[in-house]
Amino acid sequence: MTTQLSSPTANGPAPKPPGRSPRALWHLGVNAVVVVWLGLFAVVGSAHHFLPHAFWLLVHTLLLGAVTNAVVIWSGHFAASVLRLPEANRGAPAALRLVCLNAGAVAVIGGMFTDRWPVVLVGGCLVAAAVTAHAVWLVRLLRRALPGRFSMTVRYYTAAALLPVGAALGVVMARGELGGDLPERLLLAHEMINLLGWVGLTVAGTLITLWPTMLRTRVADGAERAGRRALPVLLAGLGAAVAAALLGPPPLAAPGVVVHAAGLVIAGIPWVREARAKVPRSFAAWSVAAGSLWLAGALLFLAGTLLSTTSWITVGERTSLLTAPLAAGWIAQVLLGALGFLVPVVLGGGPTAVRAATAGLERAWPARLTVTNTALLLCVLPVPSVVRVICSVLLLVMLLYFLVLLVLTVVRGIRNRRKGTAGPAPAAEPVPAPGPAPAEAPARPHRVLGGVAFGLAVVMLAVAGGGAADVRSLPILERSAATSADGGEVTPTGRTTTVEVTVRNMRFSPASVDVPAGDRLVIELHNTGTDTHDLVLETGARTDRIAPGKRATLDAGVVGRDLDGWCSVVGHRQMGMVFGVRATGDGDGGTTSEGSEENGENGETAHDHGGTASEGTGESAADAFDPMAEPADGFTARDAQLPSAAEGSAPQVHRRTLTVKEAEAEVAPGVRQTLWTFDGTAPGPVLRGRVGDTFEITLVNDGTIGHSVDFHAGALAPDEPMRTIQPGESLTYRFKATRSGVWMYHCSTMPMSLHIANGMFGAVVIDPPGLPRVDREYLLVQSEFYLGEQNGTADADKVNAKEPDMVAFNGYASQYDHDPLTAKTGERVRIWVLTAGPNVPSAFHVVGGQFDTVFREGAYDLRPGGAERGGAQILDLAPASGGFVELTLPEAGDYPFVTHIMSDAERGAHGILRVR
Repeated sequence: MTTQLSSPTANGPAPKPPGRSPRALWHLGVNAVVVVWLGLFAVVGSAHHFLPHAFWLLVHTLLLGAVTNAVVIWSGHFAASVLRLPEANRGAPAALRLVCLNAGAVAVIGGMFTDRWPVVLVGGCLVAAAVTAHAVWLVRLLRRALPGRFSMTVRYYTAAALLPVGAALGVVMARGELGGDLPERLLLAHEMINLLGWVGLTVAGTLITLWPTMLRTRVADGAERAGRRALPVLLAGLGAAVAAALLGPPPLAAPGVVVHAAGLVIAGIPWVREARAKVPRSFAAWSVAAGSLWLAGALLFLAGTLLSTTSWITVGERTSLLTAPLAAGWIAQVLLGALGFLVPVVLGGGPTAVRAATAGLERAWPARLTVTNTALLLCVLPVPSVVRVICSVLLLVMLLYFLVLLVLTVVRGIRNRRKGTAGPAPAAEPVPAPGPAPAEAPARPHRVLGGVAFGLAVVMLAVAGGGAADVRSLPILERSAATSADGGEVTPTGRTTTVEVTVRNMRFSPASVDVPAGDRLVIELHNTGTDTHDLVLETGARTDRIAPGKRATLDAGVVGRDLDGWCSVVGHRQMGMVFGVRATGDGDGGTTSEGSEENGENGETAHDHGGTASEGTGESAADAFDPMAEPADGFTARDAQLPSAAEGSAPQVHRRTLTVKEAEAEVAPGVRQTLWTFDGTAPGPVLRGRVGDTFEITLVNDGTIGHSVDFHAGALAPDEPMRTIQPGESLTYRFKATRSGVWMYHCSTMPMSLHIANGMFGAVVIDPPGLPRVDREYLLVQSEFYLGEQNGTADADKVNAKEPDMVAFNGYASQYDHDPLTAKTGERVRIWVLTAGPNVPSAFHVVGGQFDTVFREGAYDLRPGGAERGGAQILDLAPASGGFVELTLPEAGDYPFVTHIMSDAERGAHGILRVR
């Protein structure tokens, strides 16, 4: 409800003309900061594919930007209200705290965005100073005020001021150079302090009075007493969990999480009684209620995760799944629900104006909440990547829709007050206070149910559209399994044969089964491997893609002949994941019907229909490849200039997010392929550093099948960092560069040869100590193409046969013939070369040039100044090896560079170094 702090009496002065009171103007101004941060969050969400540290930016624009500002603003507002000191929460000190907080947040985010740790440190200190000053102000306010029934709310706010501790942990993690499982320990402690402490305690304290106000009912008897009992339990549980995260094994932290959850239950019992007394009927109340359910589920998952493993690295991997439920499910919904209730109150203008503003913010709220929570639920479930992306877009649209409604409501409210159409203005702005509110028109049940149905329909259409766009859902033309070898129909026996088939190490076990002709066959498939698999029969019967450790059932129907089966994940069939059904007895045909052995009846190869973002056109890309073809006007080659290493002698920390993307690209004039890439290019982004530098790489899989990454530049156990992650998952790969060279990185998911051949490779350059400066420095990554259909993926059979159609430098055949590298006469040129393969070596040669320096696989083969006055003509490299050469070209002209394996040069491994 709302209550007036003061109002004109019958004998008092006449109402003031319409306008904004100072308090209302203050609240509108400071809450505009929250809206700006929410808008920035939406922008980052829309452009995350193009931003470094995108996931980190999403989390921190929401939590550090929008939510932390909201906590400071509204905890100050509620503290001043319940302590009956309304004028205390504004003025220069409050404004200075907010300026300091936002300057710190901008510095932290900007420092991470630009990889400048000192800026992050300064920002963290500013944030900590602002929150500490806010806590000190709350304590002083509590001491000034007379004892009040709801002063416990302010004690929650002061107890919540743990953000400086969480910020300190965040600054330490941003510095890097942390070994073992310390990053995972610090991250969990950082998250629990900030989310359960700073945000969670503030929310719990606020709901003591705000929740019944939203419901428009009285505060339940014992609510303040329950809040008083819950606070020490909440703090004890949080402290125990954080201490165990920093000092003990994971199971030791689980009791702390359980105790904290118990504290929430103690505080929440009166909230349940209040909801039973007055059922929620508004967007604000249902949004807060839905957020509370997401919090409960997240705490349950966290406690179970901590109890189920003794590895903090495993905990870090699993708790990354909680980001969406906690950030979007709990915190964002509570924040939007609170804004939806409080902004109309702040706008004021009398009961009619408040109701009008509330109605504007609650437009289509049942559909919005249904879309939000259903889409979020799908995002955390193992659904196809395309479905997850569409659901993420729906969540972003719901946020933008709320922001638009919020801005329109505020603008409309201000305009109405200026026109004097909102009724007489109160002498002071209303503030939420416990107690019943004036009756409001209840939401009509049929409209609520209609909105829920509409929201579910929107999500269902999105899921259906995503499934249709995902090539894994494309059907295989069906043929009846009951057809016998001679084309007749076998007589069903009425019996069912059930077999257990297990996936082990890229094989089905058993690889074949015998079934009496006429029996119905049911296959129970258990995936004990480390990658996602399925089983497809030539009849079209198939399982869904099943993750490691999961099971599926395939009903093959009545069997009358031998059947072939396979895993349809791209490349898995070529690696031997084939399965056979042998019909025995009268129906034993021993062979398949004509035209159905390797292909379906339409002649299409079944295994070409899995795991790509785009299907081929049917036209052979190899037929379209002409080594002498010219690219279109305006063609620009990939920039081969190598970025400089960071200045300074101190070791650096390099942080980078690599996102797996499926991208359709031209790889030669008129030749297009759908590539699997790191960050949308093949080769992937070039990383450069020095010996002693640390690299922290976040791999995000936005593809449609499992992928991984293997950095040759780091020495570490491959089990965890090089594991395959499924669509929508991510991992963090940390390594220290201890040796120099040009190192390959690539996807190591099986079949590795196909993943590399289809674009999943890149280079890491680690400078040898004392590497001299040169005038020009280029990087060339040689790889070969095994062309499939136009716009399709690489041909797995060609990869297995080692029969490339095309060889290229930096991912495009002969591109530097058409857009040459450049140098000037007499300049010293260094050319780094990496042979990515997957199968073909290189003999790099510059026609007309001689190398006076050759560095190969971490050592110099040749340096200038030797007594032999020697030189070199090639840099010979096996697949996955690299080095560099240096030369000076004394005359102007065009110097071709090639691999001197001439058939490969004629397939596209050719370019020009133009000297002027």
